[in-house]
Amino acid sequence: MPDSQGCREADGSATGGAPEVSTVHAGIIPLLDCAPLVVAAEFGFAEKHGLRLEISREQSWASIRDKVTIGHLDCAHMLGPMVIASTLGIGHVRTPLIAPMALGLNGNAITVSSALFQRLMAAGLDGTDVLSGARALKSVIEEDRAGGRPPLTFGVVFPFSAHNYELRGWLAAAGINPDFDLRLVVIPPPLMVANLDQGLIDGFCVGAPWNAVAVEAGVGEIVATKSRIWHNGPEKVLGVRASWAAAHPRTLNALIRALVEAAQWVERPENRRAVAETLAAPRYLGIAAPILARAMAGTLPGRGPTGTVSDPDFITFFRDDATFPWRSHAAWFAEQMIRWRQVDRETDVCAVAKQVYRPDIYRAALRPLRFAVPGADWKSEGTGAAAGLFFGGAVYDPKCG
Repeated sequence: MPDSQGCREADGSATGGAPEVSTVHAGIIPLLDCAPLVVAAEFGFAEKHGLRLEISREQSWASIRDKVTIGHLDCAHMLGPMVIASTLGIGHVRTPLIAPMALGLNGNAITVSSALFQRLMAAGLDGTDVLSGARALKSVIEEDRAGGRPPLTFGVVFPFSAHNYELRGWLAAAGINPDFDLRLVVIPPPLMVANLDQGLIDGFCVGAPWNAVAVEAGVGEIVATKSRIWHNGPEKVLGVRASWAAAHPRTLNALIRALVEAAQWVERPENRRAVAETLAAPRYLGIAAPILARAMAGTLPGRGPTGTVSDPDFITFFRDDATFPWRSHAAWFAEQMIRWRQVDRETDVCAVAKQVYRPDIYRAALRPLRFAVPGADWKSEGTGAAAGLFFGGAVYDPKCG
């Protein structure tokens, strides 16, 4: 059970009334950043706020999207760009979705096969900076082209995903054209390691714990973590249908409170073992608890220039406003959709961000808990204390507000 902060009975006076429904059906993909949802269900945080949270493990992001769209799920652990794409009707039927909170920051990494890793080492991969692997990969690509060999193939989890855009951005920063110089294919996260092991792909960008699983299995090596590509970069969100949110405002507020409190609890080092052991169950991730606990601590296996990677910012659940739905994050995702020709260039990035990411709902939900939340909805990246920590020195200013 949760620690000394404890679980109180749901207080209708503090929430403007009891939730409209007592049971909420939530979908997850077996990834470490589903932890707030699982912990809210398993450790009493949902119950504290008058909810019964039913968790459904799904195999792919398309399944998550489809089940939320048709109402089989009330909400889900979702890719931020997927919420935007569904709202715009890109790649699927148009269904307005919203993201009233984020589920954390960082957690992804780029992993390559053991064979490709050896070639990257020979081509200059030395781990001195986050683009070292990308520059070495460019040399390998040029060598393959000169030798008449087919392009390398990398896996991403979904076309509309932070993984796709950060892999593309990492490649492009080293002068690689991801649409011309290699192949990108979509593979569900739990199947990435098997595809790498069987030689069907040469690398992938995926969330924890699957990068560590590949290294532990001896089939891959990590060449870059998201936290070093984009310090405090956005990841999954709580995705809900806009119509469901409008019909169940008190339920959504209660759910947000439960998930934010769960995220805070998950991040405490003394709770890692309990979280890892819970997530290790087959109905959730089905991955050995020690691998999950090490990833939560930012300790990643490796046999490269620096060996084991120690990255305290590898995945963040609560601190640094990790659960706040920054509209600037949504704007960046929408701009990437334009950059990579997924949506029309005339798409109003700021309007889309305001429609989909809802910090107003987040603030209202947390007001009774007196959590400190950002007063702004937008922020720049790669400036101030974060200078040099956004795609190797780039800067992003959303120009919205």
